[in-house]
Amino acid sequence: MERAKQVAKILLRIKAVKLSINPSFTYSSGIKSPIYCDNRLIPSYPEEREKIISAWEEVIKENNIEFDVIAGTATAGIPWASFLAYKLNKPMVYVRSKPKGHGAGKQVEGTMHSGSRVLIVEDLISTGGSSLSSAQACQREHQAEIVGVLAIFNYQLKKSVQQFKENNISLFALSNFSTLVDVATENNFLPPEDKANVLAWNHDPHNWGQ
Repeated sequence: MERAKQVAKILLRIKAVKLSINPSFTYSSGIKSPIYCDNRLIPSYPEEREKIISAWEEVIKENNIEFDVIAGTATAGIPWASFLAYKLNKPMVYVRSKPKGHGAGKQVEGTMHSGSRVLIVEDLISTGGSSLSSAQACQREHQAEIVGVLAIFNYQLKKSVQQFKENNISLFALSNFSTLVDVATENNFLPPEDKANVLAWNHDPHNWGQ
């Protein structure tokens, strides 16, 4: 829990995560939301970037995650996979959002042995779709064993919980929606009177704000 709070503080401090009810944010899907997360900002802050990588190292050690290859999801997961692979001296591949439309038609770019144990790196978990697509691509093209998904932040949507469970893939997120809302309230990033309304979002995101 302490790690989740510290990561939440980083995200709020550098404004990688913003909270607002009025006005709220509108996603490309049309869903209204009180939260907007842009973890692409973090690599611009070397100290905070290093803290994220160190936190992932702790998670890997604490959970005895053994793997051969790190796979970054396109596009936001690619720099993070690169940072972590360099730090741990591990091979890295990246996974396109869909197979390339020409040439060999690959979705996984890079080299790995058939049956490799793969650790997938994401910046953000919403529905879990991009992580699971990446996992399936590694399995399909390289018969990989997916040992887990690392993420910086998890929206804790019911759909993602269900999808990871159905696919029997472990998710290790450094921080999450409920923790961030608590930290935001405690540190004056969110008015206390708005907390309950914000927390209600990920229980029913399609109808929130209607």
